[in-house]
Amino acid sequence: QVQLVESGGGLVQPGGSLRLSCAASGSIFRIYTMGWYRQAPGKQRELVATITSGFSTNYADSVKGRFTISRDNAKNTVYLQMNSLKPEDTAVYYCNARRRNTAGVEYDYWGQGTQVTVSS
Repeated sequence: QVQLVESGGGLVQPGGSLRLSCAASGSIFRIYTMGWYRQAPGKQRELVATITSGFSTNYADSVKGRFTISRDNAKNTVYLQMNSLKPEDTAVYYCNARRRNTAGVEYDYWGQGTQVTVSS
């Protein structure tokens, strides 16, 4: 059982910045990968960025160079710094944590989502 709580969403003008935070609690042991996904109305949920416990990162092409994912393992928290925001970044952003149990089975946990709106 893992609980994820996101914060930091809001309304921002194009070109602006936001920083999202996601804190994990509960059975946080063996969480390997954390990340951010987003879903716009009428569209599929898509990967934004992920980061492993060893700080290896992966980004969607659409955000590469603009977004930075980071992680504080001691605090079980993942961050997403979003710069040069565009209207197409508008979506509900979801925090994700992937945990592997003692049998080696992976399971994904999701936060409640935080709205990011980029509009002038």
